[in-house]
Amino acid sequence: MSTVKRSSGEMVFDVANAICLIIFSLLCIYPFLYVFNISVSKGASSAQYGLNLLPKGFTLEYYKQLFRTDAILTGLKNSVLRTISGTFLAVLVTSCGAYPLSKKYLPNRKFWTTIILIPMFFGGGLIPTYLLIKSLRLIDTRWVLILPGLVSTYNLILIRNYMISLPESLEESAKIDGANDIIILFRIILPICKPILATVALWVAVGHWNAWFDSLLYITKKELVVLQVVLYQVLNWGSERTVTGTMDNYNPAQEIIKACTIMVTTIPIILTYPFLQKYFIGSIMVGSVKG
Repeated sequence: MSTVKRSSGEMVFDVANAICLIIFSLLCIYPFLYVFNISVSKGASSAQYGLNLLPKGFTLEYYKQLFRTDAILTGLKNSVLRTISGTFLAVLVTSCGAYPLSKKYLPNRKFWTTIILIPMFFGGGLIPTYLLIKSLRLIDTRWVLILPGLVSTYNLILIRNYMISLPESLEESAKIDGANDIIILFRIILPICKPILATVALWVAVGHWNAWFDSLLYITKKELVVLQVVLYQVLNWGSERTVTGTMDNYNPAQEIIKACTIMVTTIPIILTYPFLQKYFIGSIMVGSVKG
C-alpha cells in the first residue's frame, strides 16, 4: 500500500472540492424535491408557503386523478413508443453509416465525410423543413417524430472514431474465416462498440423523451400527441391568472396537478441513467485501443 504523505495544500483542496460538490448536488436535487413535495401535498400547495423541504401533508390522490385522464395515458404511450423505436432506429442507422466511413479503403472517404459534416453548420430553416415534411406526407404520422432526426452528424462521427480505434486484426481474422462486412459489423464490431452505442442511445432517448416542439408543429391528432405536449398544455392551464398578478382566483389543485405532470414526465427517463452509467467511462476513451 502507498504511504505517500499528503501535503496540507492537497487536503485543503480535497475538502474544498468536496464542499463545492455537495453544494452543487443539493442545488440540483432541491428543485426536484420541491416539485415532488408539491405533487404529494394535501389540499393547499407548498407553493403558497414558500420553500419547504417537506410536503404539506401527504396524498397520492392527484396522481390518481392524473392517470385517470386519457390525455396523460395517451401521451405516455406515444412518448414510450417514440423513445424506444426512435432510439433503436437511430443507433442502428447511425452505426451502419459510421462503419463504412471508418474504413480507409472507402472510395472518396474524405469527400463523403465532408458532405455529412455540412448539416452540422447549415440548416434549411423551419419553413423549408415543414414544406419538405408535408410533401413527404409525414404530417400526423408517427414517422414525423422519428425520421427527420434519425441520424445525428455528431453521433455518426463519434461512433466512426470509436470504430477507427479498433484493431484491424479483428476484421482480418473474420474475413479469413469467410465473414462478409455485414456479419463483421453485427457480430464483431457492434458488440465491441457497446460503450459508445449505449452512450449515444442514452443521448438519443433523452432527446426523444424531452422533444415537444416537433409534435406541437406536425401533429394535430390527439391520439398521436406525446407526453411533453400534454405537459406543455398543463403548464399553461390557468396561466391567465398571472396577467393581473393577483392570487384572487388561485387554485392550489392546479399547481399540484402541474407538479404531478412534471414528475410523471421526468421520472421515467431518470430511471434509465443507472442502467447505462457504467458505459460512459468506456465511451470516453475513444481511440484508446491500440491495434
